[in-house]
Amino acid sequence: MTAPNRPLNRLAVAATAAAVNGGKSSALAVAEETLARLAAYDAVQPQIWISRIAPDDLRTAARAVDGRIAAGERLPLAGVPFAVKDNIDVSGFETTAACPAFAYRPAASASVVERLSAAGAICIGKTNLDQFATGLVGTRSPYGIPRNAYNLAYVSGGSSSGSSVAVAAGLVGFALGTDTAGSGRVPAAFNHLVGLKPSKGRWSTRGLVPACRTLDCITVFADTVADARLVDDVVAGFDPADPFSKPLADRPVQPGRIGVPRREQRVWFGDSESEYLYDRALDTLAATAEIVEMDITPLLEAARLLYGGPWVAERTAAMADILASNPDAMDETVRLVVEPGAAVSAVELFNGIYRLAELKRHADGLWEAIDMLAFPTTGTTYRVAELLAAPIALNSNLGLYTNFVNLLDMAAVAVPAGIRSNGTGFGITLIGPADSDRGLLAAADSYLAAADLPRPPPLDMEGKMQSVKLAVVGAHLNGMPLHWQLTSRNATFVGACKTAPTYRLYAMADSVPPKPALVHSQDGGPIAVEVYELDVAAFGSFVVEVPAPLAIGTVTLDDGTSVKGFVAEPRAMTGAEDITHLGGWRAYIERG
Repeated sequence: MTAPNRPLNRLAVAATAAAVNGGKSSALAVAEETLARLAAYDAVQPQIWISRIAPDDLRTAARAVDGRIAAGERLPLAGVPFAVKDNIDVSGFETTAACPAFAYRPAASASVVERLSAAGAICIGKTNLDQFATGLVGTRSPYGIPRNAYNLAYVSGGSSSGSSVAVAAGLVGFALGTDTAGSGRVPAAFNHLVGLKPSKGRWSTRGLVPACRTLDCITVFADTVADARLVDDVVAGFDPADPFSKPLADRPVQPGRIGVPRREQRVWFGDSESEYLYDRALDTLAATAEIVEMDITPLLEAARLLYGGPWVAERTAAMADILASNPDAMDETVRLVVEPGAAVSAVELFNGIYRLAELKRHADGLWEAIDMLAFPTTGTTYRVAELLAAPIALNSNLGLYTNFVNLLDMAAVAVPAGIRSNGTGFGITLIGPADSDRGLLAAADSYLAAADLPRPPPLDMEGKMQSVKLAVVGAHLNGMPLHWQLTSRNATFVGACKTAPTYRLYAMADSVPPKPALVHSQDGGPIAVEVYELDVAAFGSFVVEVPAPLAIGTVTLDDGTSVKGFVAEPRAMTGAEDITHLGGWRAYIERG
């Protein structure tokens, strides 16, 4: 089957289960649709999977669910297909942790998988990951590189790379990932998903290949907060066979005071789109809560203990056998990250434990002044080629706002917060104390309802950008002297709108024909623009003809999306008239 011409709509977990329970559909019908979706997406990214259920076995499993429904059972996840990161055991599948030499066939499924299956969900396969769950990028696997579902040039995020893409592409209703340093949150952000990282011990980790056993959490990716909550309903609970499991508790969260990093501590790695989208998310939160800027230095220090301190030795301990017996079987970057842990002394470890206890005491005290944190999930994203060129440094950048959470025993839920101009997702993470999971999910629901974000762009099933949206602000507007440069390239009019209120508009001096200069400014206003869509080749030929001091950059619109558009070099301001107050170029021309 070839890739479809239309995007694959995401599967709604609750709606699918309700339809199967209510007789409006069947688990077998869902399974047949799932097989069609899988075959379609295999033409795009087969590497998101390490192993998959045989079609006849999937049909058999679906008939078994339908039999249970016919016998009178009501199953909360009836017939819902789900995927499992391949460092979590599933009976009938090998567990590889993305290392073929490590692979084994488990005697039983992990505790969380057992609970999901009992609830009527059907595992369709094991997903690719950064080897041994070591990485936030998705580029460290011998089974291939899962790429961002919305722009295949960019990373999917890791280590739960395949799981996030499987949900984003509509292949499964939800997927299990894991999270030690952000692996269940970073991929959620990049792929426009909700990523719930439960409190440590809330979900059993029995049947999980450890990364850092004292910190690991199994997580879920879903399209909505409601679906993530439904999965939590099924799998959360005490497991006496897991020494790190704990009885369920519920710490209420009333998000009246929300802690955020001080502005000078917000690091964007040159990504102005992320900065803008984070500010926009804070504006949404500020409508119903007090935003409290705080010094995050102690949190960042805790984060550094994970890879820059003795906790790297816990990863080394988890991989000790293969490091000793077959180190060449490991991904080179993963090996470089974990090998130094063998040299960590007990003295260093205990000193690290003491310092972490001090930092945790500080972190626990935060909840007296604030109710939760709202951090960027990441400060930026990267192309796959960029990560391959600098695999450790850029990976570290992606963990800046995530690495401290498990060390300090916090719960977190990552939610979408905007779309970058390249189609990839930007997200924020709501973070609270241990056992605040349900309160964080409620807060996430409230935020998303208030933010009213645009839906993710249609999936590009061919893996390349087909067209480019361009905002024009002056002489290229309809009816203006240079509009022909668009019509001659068969540009399609998308709509008239305004920029975000962070631009100033100037009428340049001695420009023929008269042209404006659009300049980013925090004290600006919304400026009227028209948006057109051109194919990539036409856009390239258009850019070549743009004369200095104008240029084509990225312009943020008033709905939070970003498109390409006209910007200006500083020399464009020489002798220019500030016409921002007029709101647009047409008003200036009409003024005469």
